[in-house]
Amino acid sequence: MDIAKPSTPILRRPRTLWLAGGTAALVVVLAASLALGKAAPSVTRSDVWIGTAQLGEMKREIRANGTLIPRQIRWITAGATATVQQVIVEPGARVAADTAILQLVNPELQANFEKQKAALAGAEAAVSAQRALLQSQLLDAQAVRTQAESDLLTADIKRIANERAFDKGASAAIEVKQSQITVEQDRKRLDIQAQRVAAIRNNIVAQMRSEEAKRDEAASALEIARQQLESMSVRAGIDGILQQVDVEPGQQIAAGAKLARVARPNELIARLLVPETLASSLTLDLPVDVDTRNGMARGRLIRVDPSVRNGGVAVDVAFDKPLPAGARPDLSVDGRVVLGTLPHVVNIGRPYGAAPDTTGSLFVVHAGEDTAHRVPVRFGAMSSDRAVVLEGLHAGDQAILSDTSQWNGYDTLRLR
Repeated sequence: MDIAKPSTPILRRPRTLWLAGGTAALVVVLAASLALGKAAPSVTRSDVWIGTAQLGEMKREIRANGTLIPRQIRWITAGATATVQQVIVEPGARVAADTAILQLVNPELQANFEKQKAALAGAEAAVSAQRALLQSQLLDAQAVRTQAESDLLTADIKRIANERAFDKGASAAIEVKQSQITVEQDRKRLDIQAQRVAAIRNNIVAQMRSEEAKRDEAASALEIARQQLESMSVRAGIDGILQQVDVEPGQQIAAGAKLARVARPNELIARLLVPETLASSLTLDLPVDVDTRNGMARGRLIRVDPSVRNGGVAVDVAFDKPLPAGARPDLSVDGRVVLGTLPHVVNIGRPYGAAPDTTGSLFVVHAGEDTAHRVPVRFGAMSSDRAVVLEGLHAGDQAILSDTSQWNGYDTLRLR
């Protein structure tokens, strides 16, 4: 008896069904994945800073750190190239304005001083010699003018005598004419001599100015040489404390190099570094509270640096009253610049990276939910720890204020 064999399609049906089922399941998974999109990341509540928006007054103040520095500081520089011979006073000592701090040496300066002194002596001698020479020329010209005056007087007397004799018939007409010509010639000669004397006087003034200018130039050069020589003995210049000396014996220094620094420690100011994002609110004379670690001091803003350095703006605070005991240069202090108080505004703790009068977004946590949704907000005025919210939040809203830049691609966070 023959047994019928099953056909080939009947034997392959189970494998075909499995392949079809797997393909369908994969399609379903892909479709579900596409439908759900990116899964919201989760974060532990304790790992983020959550603040609550409030409605009411907001005290505006900017907190900044800094140090106490002397208000008056004098940097002492080298007046000429020299070698440091001796450090007379060590840093930390109290000095007067005429206290010698350093002794420098430069043999060329002494030689130049002697040279300029000799040059001035020569210039002064030249002035004296030129004055004597010009004065002699003037005297000669005056003598010639005096002789011309005498000649004119004599000629005029002869003219008068000839004219009287001619009237009496005792003299010829030609003699009268000759005497008149002589008088006219002597008068012209006198005028010329008078002009010559005046010209010599003017020449004396010009010549003496030239010689005196050379003498003054030599005197100026001598004064410069004297100052350079005296600068070898470096003095404090003001009463105060010698804070630092930047050179040591045997060191070669160039003209203009910094040598030392002197400050008056009894006149201190606070130099604070304000974050650049808040510096736009600063104006002069704002009140500032400074914590010196030994007590509080009230001051006022006297300077705002126009440039930004290291992410901040340097400001100086002057004090109207003496500082608490223990205040000294380079002491670290904390300051609070008081900007005022804003009444009846919605405000919240200052979010990370927020700046005044800008827009941004915050993850807002809704009551009774374990999720936080991104909400656009518009900020107004700010202080170091608070920010005015003009749009996007209401009183009682809670928002994540810490850095959320790692979730910039998400609009929802799940809180655990």
